[in-house]
Amino acid sequence: MWDPQQYLAFDDHRSRPFFELLGRIGAERPRRVVDLGCGPGHLTGALGDRWPDAVVEASDSAPQMVAAARARGVHATLLDVREWEPEPDTDVVVCNAVLQWVPGHPALLTDWAAKLPSGAWLAVQVPGNFDAPSHRCIRELAGRDNWRERLAATGVLEERAVLDPTGYATVLAEAGCAVDAWETTYVQRLTGDDPVLKWVSGTALRPIRDALDDAEWDRFVAELAPLLRAAYPGQPDGTTWLPFRRVFTVARTP
Repeated sequence: MWDPQQYLAFDDHRSRPFFELLGRIGAERPRRVVDLGCGPGHLTGALGDRWPDAVVEASDSAPQMVAAARARGVHATLLDVREWEPEPDTDVVVCNAVLQWVPGHPALLTDWAAKLPSGAWLAVQVPGNFDAPSHRCIRELAGRDNWRERLAATGVLEERAVLDPTGYATVLAEAGCAVDAWETTYVQRLTGDDPVLKWVSGTALRPIRDALDDAEWDRFVAELAPLLRAAYPGQPDGTTWLPFRRVFTVARTP
């Protein structure tokens, strides 16, 4: 179950890639702008601010996120990204930090590129940190004998099929698009006790939280915390550095 408040605990850090992605979209007067996987809707408003004459369409697959977005005044709908079909006037599609949860999503990108109108913009950003120490620690703990059977169905032990920039560029170039693809590693400066644990609690740990009852969750977190502290040691000033790799792709249909 997605928790909008937990997700927004690091709003500034999580928002920066969205705006860098948005900055590479060259659309001037799009008719319809779509935010696929809008989350709590805190960034959807930026689309309307940039393109005030466009129809802004927003959706998310988590009821909690849709409710939070609607509370912000965003007209969000409940929709699995795999079921989305573009309207004929869709000129911009933004899919920010969503497709890492969707197996086989490169084929989805090819399908979208084929269905979007000529000259439409498709902008995608995914985390590229699935081999980072944080995720290795989670997989190591979840794979131990006392947790493996309980957590096997969550998919947390599986590698996420996220491509590198060349991979996404190839997929969309083969679909006939002009492509701009790149990656950035942000070095996040976190504060407080166990900040990396709090960071992953809003994203990577959500499937595990949903699978465990409260007592089991408390035990899992208690075992994970020292692993993360060792992987991300605190600095003398009390802060903690968290490198976070992101992969960006902006494509324009032919």
